[in-house]
Amino acid sequence: MKGDGHQDHPLIGHRVRDTASGAEGTLTAVVREALPTPYGTPRTTRLAYIRPNGGGREFTTAVGNIKSLSEDTSSPT
Repeated sequence: MKGDGHQDHPLIGHRVRDTASGAEGTLTAVVREALPTPYGTPRTTRLAYIRPNGGGREFTTAVGNIKSLSEDTSSPT
């Protein structure tokens, strides 16, 4: 694990697809973040930060939603 909640991941620097949205880009970071809950106790989650192909603003998704494009040869729907 790196500092500031950053974690190592084998796909960092590789092209990936967010299976939830179908968006593609380069995985730039995986971060463990504490999210607020209505009960006052934060919930911890792992978020993947993806930079879109061609540039633009990074977006996040759950780590479980990322898939390597080298493993997926199907076209997006």
